Amino acid sequence: MHAPKRLILLALAITVAVIVCDQLSKWLILQKILIPPEHPPLEVVSFFNIVLVWNYGISFGIFAAHRQPLLLTAMSLVILIILLAWLWRNTSLLTACALGGIMGGAIGNVIDRLRFEAVVDFLDFHIGTYHWPAFNIADSCIFIGVVLLCGSSMFSSDDKLSLRK
Repeated sequence: MHAPKRLILLALAITVAVIVCDQLSKWLILQKILIPPEHPPLEVVSFFNIVLVWNYGISFGIFAAHRQPLLLTAMSLVILIILLAWLWRNTSLLTACALGGIMGGAIGNVIDRLRFEAVVDFLDFHIGTYHWPAFNIADSCIFIGVVLLCGSSMFSSDDKLSLRK
């Protein structure tokens, strides 16, 4: 059994929206806000800065020392194929939204890897001198999507979140 067409279209619309928002935000950071790239952090409020960080690895800079953008891109594309297969068999509205966010975030970061051989991160939250690793909108959508998938799996017997025919 495969997903209703409206769930697939919803997930793909979310994917496109995430890609557009992610790439637009990165363009603004690179072209309009942090000029030149060596610009010092821009303090927005006492716990949030805008910074420019080139992430050559994956989450939290893991594998950054190896600088393998094509390998990381290939891994992302394999994961995207798995997510598309999952979407094709999905009948849950919540899961479709989650997969759309994850796919959009993954594609947004793949675009960066292909353009810059690194991912543009710029959101910097901190408490005093402790800083959470910088991230971007794509990363946020991936995280939110994973949280939604976890929530969906916890409540999978709840048919109110499902669009079964």
